[in-house]
Amino acid sequence: MPGVPPSSRGTVLVTGAAGGIGEAICRRLAETGGRLVLAYRSRKPDTLLDDLGSRIVFADSCDLADAADVARFVRAALQEAGDIRTVVHAAGPHVPMTHLSRIAPEELDRQLREDVSAFFNLAHAVLPSLRRTRGSVTAITTAATSRYPVRDGLSAAPKAAVEALARALAAEEGRYGVRVNCVGPGMLDDGMAARLIASGDLDQRALDVTLANIPLRTFGTSTDIAEAVEFLSSDRARFITGQKLDVDGGYSV
Repeated sequence: MPGVPPSSRGTVLVTGAAGGIGEAICRRLAETGGRLVLAYRSRKPDTLLDDLGSRIVFADSCDLADAADVARFVRAALQEAGDIRTVVHAAGPHVPMTHLSRIAPEELDRQLREDVSAFFNLAHAVLPSLRRTRGSVTAITTAATSRYPVRDGLSAAPKAAVEALARALAAEEGRYGVRVNCVGPGMLDDGMAARLIASGDLDQRALDVTLANIPLRTFGTSTDIAEAVEFLSSDRARFITGQKLDVDGGYSV
């Protein structure tokens, strides 16, 4: 079984590889020497597989809300790629912007499984490998847990639970050299924001209000998120754990 390669980042597991943020993260970490293990739910990231070629050592579908399927995926990845040193959890379903009063309990229950249980299932399965490599986990959450925008509760509440789990893991696993941090995207031109615009959840008036609330007066991109992830998952951030970095143009100030 292959060991950890010379790159300090080691083997990198990225969930949500077929999404806009996930793809940008994969490309950035491949540039900095990472050997990639890709997890996707249903849509195979064919463009990434073609473009990154030998940088990708394993790729497969995985239902992160299913603990047994996550364990199966991680076992297969370890057998194929060796120990994992870097984990980036960028998976997440499309979340419509809706007032909490209009959300059915079963919708919230499903979102909790797909966000919170999914993150825990992943961390639980990969933790032994991270302990062996003194590795890191970076979870992509949202800036909305720092400053709440109306109608975003279905996303913000589960992501806040993910952040609490990340802090707990950082506190408990630091003795093994494992670091756990979060990156909170603000409004982006691509990724989920683009889907919200396309679906009509965000109209021009809402976009104008949002832009006015961002001190830098611009929206970000998935590349901005990837740059933050690249730093937090690198040895340059060796003394940073249990933190959340909002990449939001100052929205959460």
